[in-house]
Amino acid sequence: MRTNDRLRNRLTDSLFEAVLLLKDREECYRFFEDIATIAEIKALAQRLEVAKLLLQKETYTTIAEHTGASTATISRVKNCLFFGADGYQLILDRLDERSAEDERGAEKAVPEAQRQNQREKSTEGYGG
Repeated sequence: MRTNDRLRNRLTDSLFEAVLLLKDREECYRFFEDIATIAEIKALAQRLEVAKLLLQKETYTTIAEHTGASTATISRVKNCLFFGADGYQLILDRLDERSAEDERGAEKAVPEAQRQNQREKSTEGYGG
């Protein structure tokens, strides 16, 4: 879906280009702390969590209790999920993919650590 043309301008393009240059979470914290208030950052994070919970079919009551979001905020996020630019869906899908990759990586790391431990035990007692 296409984004709102009222959002697009030179200044917004520059902001998004700056965000795309951030290399890791720590750089994000540093940049966003300087460019936005703590309340603004927390509101954005809250909306992302609300979107996640809405997609999990949680009730407004559960979402409000879990996130502290007002029903008005939950409703706004729901409208964006179903009638917006698909940005929430895009990023939540990517976060799910990353989470699945991290889990697969962790599953592979455990057997590798076990094999390494077994190799070390099998060579114990052999003076080199």
